[in-house]
Amino acid sequence: MLRMILSVAAGALVGYLYYRFVGCRTGACPLTGNPYIATLYGAAIGFLAGRI
Repeated sequence: MLRMILSVAAGALVGYLYYRFVGCRTGACPLTGNPYIATLYGAAIGFLAGRI
């Protein structure tokens, strides 16, 4: 259970950092133009990676 929580938190952090440093500044990109969506997307990827 702890592994799953840590992987979701790490994925959310990576998603936010991707938005912050790489993401689209104009807001035209649906995944990286919004910090909330990028963070949720990263958390979802972390969740899937944690299940392996």
